[in-house]
Parts: sequence; C-alpha cells; structure tokens
Amino acid sequence: MWWWNKQICWAALLSLLPLLPLWAQPKTDWMHRVATLLPVPGIADNFVSNLAARGDSLWIGPRLDLTFDGGQTWYRANVDSITQGRGRVYALLVIGDTVWASLGTRYLADLNGDGIDDDVFEAVGLVVSTDGGQSWSFRFPPLDAPADTVILYGSSRLPAIPIVSPQLTTTFDLAYDRLRHRLWVASWYGGLRYSDDWGRSWHRAVLPPDTLDALRPERSYFFRVGPPTSAQDRYDNYFAFAVHVDGAGAVWAGTAGGINRSEDGGLSWDRFANEGYPNAPTGNWIVAIAEQVRPNGQHVLWFATRPAGRTPGETFGITRTADGGRTFEQVLLGERINDFAFRGDTVYAAGDNGLFVSTDQGRTWQTIRDFYDPTSRRVLRPDVRVLAVATTRRHLWIGTSDGLLRSDDGGRTWRLFRAEVPVKPTTPSPQVPRVDTYAYPNPFSPMLDAFVRIRYDLAQPASVRVHVFDFGLQRVRTLFEGMQEAGAHEVIWDGLDARGVRVANGVYFYAVETDAATYWGKILVIE
Repeated sequence: MWWWNKQICWAALLSLLPLLPLWAQPKTDWMHRVATLLPVPGIADNFVSNLAARGDSLWIGPRLDLTFDGGQTWYRANVDSITQGRGRVYALLVIGDTVWASLGTRYLADLNGDGIDDDVFEAVGLVVSTDGGQSWSFRFPPLDAPADTVILYGSSRLPAIPIVSPQLTTTFDLAYDRLRHRLWVASWYGGLRYSDDWGRSWHRAVLPPDTLDALRPERSYFFRVGPPTSAQDRYDNYFAFAVHVDGAGAVWAGTAGGINRSEDGGLSWDRFANEGYPNAPTGNWIVAIAEQVRPNGQHVLWFATRPAGRTPGETFGITRTADGGRTFEQVLLGERINDFAFRGDTVYAAGDNGLFVSTDQGRTWQTIRDFYDPTSRRVLRPDVRVLAVATTRRHLWIGTSDGLLRSDDGGRTWRLFRAEVPVKPTTPSPQVPRVDTYAYPNPFSPMLDAFVRIRYDLAQPASVRVHVFDFGLQRVRTLFEGMQEAGAHEVIWDGLDARGVRVANGVYFYAVETDAATYWGKILVIE
C-alpha cells in the first residue's frame, strides 16, 4: 500500500481531495471472427501483467493482444487509447463475447514538494467490446460529481468525499454479477463501485469502516465514506483492490482492510480481517480473489494477501475458504502472490518468487522458478516475477516481467513468447528494417518495463563490449565485456548507472564494440 511503503504521504493525498442491461451471451468462437482485429507478429510488451482466458482464446495485457491457437497467430485490439500510448491494461474481464479492460498510466511526480518523486497511478478509463474485440467503446473512469457529498444507505445519510480526479483511481479489478447484470470495479482511491448500465454511470458501494465487522441497511450509522484523510483515520477498508462475484451470486471485495462479502448484491456486508487469529486472512490487504470449482462440485475462494501494516502478525500469503467465509485457512505464508488459475483440483498461484502449484488444496506446494524454453534455448532472468496465470482448454499460461510462457505439460517444459524482431530479417520492410542492432522497448521506462534489451548478431565468435553513454557521450555503464559465440545475442540494461542510481530522463546512446566493428544505437529513457 502506498502510505505504508512511504511512497505518498498524507499531505499529498489531502492535496488531491479537491481534484478529486443484459450482458452479451456467448455466441461464436473468436476463431471465426478475427477479421477486424489487427494481425501482429506477436505480443507487444514483455511485461505481461494480465491474462484472461475463454476456451482456447487468451487475452493478454498490457496491450490487449489475443491468440486463440496457442500462440501460432496473434492479433491486437485496435484501441486508440493503447495504440497511441495513452494507457496500459490494469485489469481484464472476459464473459462470453464481452471483453472489459481497465486502462491506466503510471508516472513519477513530486506530489508533496519534498524533492522526492512519488509513484503515481492514474486512471485513463475503461474500454468494452461486445463482439469479441472487433469494435470497442470507451467509458470514462468511475468518478463522482463535485456535488456527490452524501450517500443514502438505508435510512442513514452518510457524508461522503467526492472523488473527482483520476489520480490514484486506477481500476485494478473487475467482476460481473450475472444474476443482477451488474458490473463491479475495485478502483483503489475510488473505492468499490458498481454500474447497472454498462459503465455509463456508477454508484459507490458502502463498505464497513475499520471499526465495524458488518453493515446492515436497517441499522442507523454515521461515518464518512471516502479515503482516510490522516494516518489515524480508520477506513482502510474503503480502498478496494480486488472484486469477485461467485457462482452463488455473492460479491467478494478485497480491500486494504480485509475481505468483504455481500449476499444481497452489495447492500449488506460482512468484513473478515486479520486480528491476530489463525482463522483469518493472512494479511488485511487483499490484492486478488479467484474461485475454484472442484470436480466434486465444491466451490473454493482463494485470496492473495499482503500485510497492511495495522495488525501484528500479518504477512504475505494465501487465504482460502471452502464454506463461503464461515472459516478461513492460511497457506503459503510469506509468499507475495499476484494471481490464481485452476484446472480441476490443481491450483496455480503466480508469485514474485515463481509459479506455485498445489494438487491438495494448498497443503503442499511445488515451486517452479526455472522457465527454460528448449526450442529457443532461452532462460528468463533469475529475478523474473510471475505476474499472471491462466488456463485455456489445452494450455497453461503465465505472464512474467520478462515475457509470456506456455506449458502443455503442467509446467515441466515451457514455450517462450517475447516482443522482438530479428536484427537482419529475411524480408526487410519499413516496419522491420535491416539493422545491425536495436533496443526494445524503446522508449524505455525503467519503472514500467523493468529493463531494455539491446539485441545484435555476430557473424562469428568475437570479443564484445557493450557500453551505455549519455547525450554528451560520457560513459554511463558497461553492460557486458567478454567472448560470445556467433549468432543472436541480447544484453539487458535496467536504467541504472555504474553507481546503481537510476538515470535521468533523456536520450542515451549504446555501443556494441567488437574487434571488427562498432555498432551504435539510441535509447530514449522516459517515465
């Protein structure tokens, strides 16, 4: 969470306050309806943050890529907010032929005037397609009008802080209630919200403040609805990061204050928080919720948790419930989990330390950290994070900070998909010219992209040196020095100089030196 990580102080948050139908049912397989999607050679970004599967089809964030044949062919949604660089995907939801994507951006800004840049997320909006990605409509971020200062909850008139600025309101999760035809979003500083008209208008859901474990509309209350305005304000349960509607129609909301459950469409709520007892969430900051339907018909809810910093004993890990919230079980303690997927009784958990697999409901786990592709003979960097996981009918997929991977044998072997083009293509074109070296992604954001890859080919074995220079041709860092075999090579730069300090925005040059020649390239670093 932002204030517990000391990234944004309370003064910065306070400064933002003034700124602040029926669902399409499955019709046909996308395989027969991709003519208007843009054919592309592969995924657009190697920081694969989101996956959403339906049948054999897989949608991929952050650029809305699509494959329906296991990665043999690729398409990209023609959404100008993405193709023109105005947003990246932060959440995906696929129901039948309908696809929802939350778009946001991330940048550095000195919000509180202390000379230190803060990590700021900003909502761009939502896009929706009801025809499998052929056409898209834009929805503005779920925000309030300045006059929305009161919420009616039962007989109570609750004062409210209207959230009118897109800063800190990125939607991190979406869910759909088939019974009530209601779309739910978890939008951090914007809280938990729902729409009954496909995102054209939004309503704030009232969750229990941290001092209450339940809310009932027949009771009288008086508390302010909105983000905390000081470190002492006890409404961490307002901050929403995950939402799910289960098979029975119950709404589950994950916040910075625990797990919330509503069985009447979001009117009444029960809150479950870590208070130092084993039968509680591992941590009060809930970042992902997923539902497993086991072969025996049992429905199990899985929650990825992190410590919110309020209660001693909180930790990273997973919480599960198999009885609708009457009891909770803590598993995989200490691991930072980002996403879940299931195949029968097998549970896949995507984590910062690898892919975790359990076939016994979390009692034991296998950890996969080495992702080797025997076809391309490539291994991902050792500190790769597994950000997302999904299962299609025939494949297991994981999205990482270094590419997309597919496994056809439950995780024993992998096929790697990455955003790259050959240095010397067989058929050059204006889009893919013949060059000696290139860097990608370019422009390069150290925060969003983690690292830039410098690619080059050697006609024969050679002694190679790769350097980065600033605009004045002062050497910033030496990335590689040694012998290399003939063929294609890549060197990674994380945007740090030789002292380990992140470089400033601007133009940088790199040189690939061999005994026979020196090849130059340019990298634009921008946040």
